[in-house]
Amino acid sequence: MPSETLPIVAIATGDPAGIGPEISMKAALDPGVRAICRPILVSDPDVVARHAQACGIGAVIKVVDRVADAATANGALGLLASPSSKAADISFGETSAGSGRASLAAARAAIQAALAGDVDAVVAAPQNQTSIALAGIEFDGYPSFVARETGLDRHDVYLMLCFRDTKVVHCTLHVSVREAISLITRERVGHVIATADRTLRRLGMAKPKIHVSGLNPHAGEGGLFGSEENDIIKPAIDEAARAGIRVSGPFGADTMFHKKDSDGFIVMLHDQGHITAKLLARNATAGLAIGSPILFSSVAHGSGHDIVGKGVADPRAMIEAITRLAKAGHGQVAAQAAQ
Repeated sequence: MPSETLPIVAIATGDPAGIGPEISMKAALDPGVRAICRPILVSDPDVVARHAQACGIGAVIKVVDRVADAATANGALGLLASPSSKAADISFGETSAGSGRASLAAARAAIQAALAGDVDAVVAAPQNQTSIALAGIEFDGYPSFVARETGLDRHDVYLMLCFRDTKVVHCTLHVSVREAISLITRERVGHVIATADRTLRRLGMAKPKIHVSGLNPHAGEGGLFGSEENDIIKPAIDEAARAGIRVSGPFGADTMFHKKDSDGFIVMLHDQGHITAKLLARNATAGLAIGSPILFSSVAHGSGHDIVGKGVADPRAMIEAITRLAKAGHGQVAAQAAQ
């Protein structure tokens, strides 16, 4: 595919005090990434320059005010400017309100570019929740942030953790366990099943097979350990199956992941999915926000304040996230070209 027809992926560089800018540049410069998409960084130019110098990344960076101008970069790495007035005050490895504001400003600019149709997908580097809290900004993860930025309810965009061929969708995420249980309704379980099915099809699976976990130990053991499976989860699964979705369950969350014939898993709680992902694919897991009108992904590891500026941060999760969305973006570009 000619380079000018490759999908454009915006890379929001995340926490300016962490490893986000470093892994964003490394991923954007990766030959495999550049073979399947046109990456463009979204960040404060001074932040990127400081990280490039500290980490020994010698790429030519072209700062642009519009995504379209990046096409004339002639091999340079395009950078859509998202200026921060506090960029000069942000120190490596330290939390600060300025850092929190800058990280979300870049993500917001990338999302707006996707909503405008200027880019085909967005990948965001790790943010730092302490810095965002210091800035006084309500934030409980990228999925709810994407929801707010795209006009949706914060609970209606879900997290899909992706590593290798495994995909795990969370019915609830960054809330207390008490609140999570109250959020698990028949309607919500049905909505997350439908959203997972639609997303898996968008990622190229013609007829995906989905397995759903229970909430309680052993998926309630027929009602011995709780009634949520019988009263909420199983009826939602049955309704989705009648609608033509290949879905089954509920299964115990401790054994479900042994199933080898699954295209996607759905869990009820944050830890049911995250513990599995982080044990099986440490620092190589990408998170996909599903249910919004844009393609948005992030990485599941942290902002790495302990290794920032040393040039040793591993970009594998960023590369995986970009690659996955670039492949999905190929389908969108091809569909648009056929119209």
